[in-house]
Order: sequence, then structure tokens, then C-alpha cells
Amino acid sequence: MNTQRITPRSAAGFELRAGQLLTVVDPEGVQVADLLAFSRDDTREVISNGRTFDYEETIRLTTGNRLWSNRSNVLMTIEADNVGCHDFLLTPCSEHTFRHFYPDKPVHRGCFGNLAEALAPWSITPDAIPVAFNCFMNVPLNGEGKVSVLPPISKAGDSISLRAEKDLIVGLTACSAYDSNGGSFKPIDYRIDG
Repeated sequence: MNTQRITPRSAAGFELRAGQLLTVVDPEGVQVADLLAFSRDDTREVISNGRTFDYEETIRLTTGNRLWSNRSNVLMTIEADNVGCHDFLLTPCSEHTFRHFYPDKPVHRGCFGNLAEALAPWSITPDAIPVAFNCFMNVPLNGEGKVSVLPPISKAGDSISLRAEKDLIVGLTACSAYDSNGGSFKPIDYRIDG
């Protein structure tokens, strides 16, 4: 498959077969991509940050780590990662996010709304959307456990590659939140190999 582009502040939904490699690219730098994965056989099985943190014993996920489902199955394995800074704590931004954090900015449906639209063809409803694996998102924790959202450290052309361990439905965004992307919005590219 050739490289596909997700325009700024939008999303794509697609299927990924077991064994295929998904590479998510930040083509211009400093841009987050929210990633969701659902089992193709039963969309009630979905990516889980809690299971992933538990079984991987870390919140800093990178090459060699696996993304687990709510049913304790591995959905994806990170095979390559030249950024090493991603977030799996914060939920996709939404209209509520914009009203809460950006009261002086226009309200946008955010990644949540974009994912809901992109995943609707597979009958995945908004209530089924969990915490996303936020590629390139920079969310440090201080000693007291307080989270911050800083601009991504990804540079133009940086990428992360994830191998599907079973047939999946994937939702992927070019994130819409100001703080997550250093105040500007850029595209996200992806390609599927295998």
C-alpha cells in the first residue's frame, strides 16, 4: 500500500490483517496521531492502556513493547520507533476538551469526534472509544504524578511501526488539540506493508 495522508484535524479508519506492519509517520514534525485498534472478529475487544501498562510493566512504550486488549490478548507489537516518546494516559480530545482547556478558541469535535466518524462503518459507536495510544505525544509526569502536555519531540519524517498480531480495525488521527501539537496542526502519514 502506498503512503496515505490524514489531513490536519481529521482521521482515517481501515483494516489491518494479522502480520501486516502499520507505519505511522509525522511528515512535518511536532504532530500527534491518536491510534485505536479493535479486533476485527469482535469489536468489543479493544486496545487497553491498563492491560498494556500492567503486562508491559511500563508506561514508556517503545520498540519491543506490545499493546494489549481488554481481553488480555496482544493486538500490536511495536517493531520500530525512532521517537520513543508516546502517551497512553490521556483520552482523545473532544468538544468537551476544547470547552474545558481552550475556552477562548473555537470548539472542535477533536480526535474523539473524528474517530467516531472514521469507525462508524464498522458499527463502532462513540461509547466504545477508549483511551488511544497517542503516537508522538509528549506527556511527562512530575514527582507528584501531575501530568503536563508539551509539544512532541518528533521531527519531520519520524515514525513508529506496529505489527498487527490479529486482524484489526484501526482508527488513526492527525490530532486536533492545540497543546498536544505545539499550537499548530499538521498532517499524519501512514503506510501498510505485508
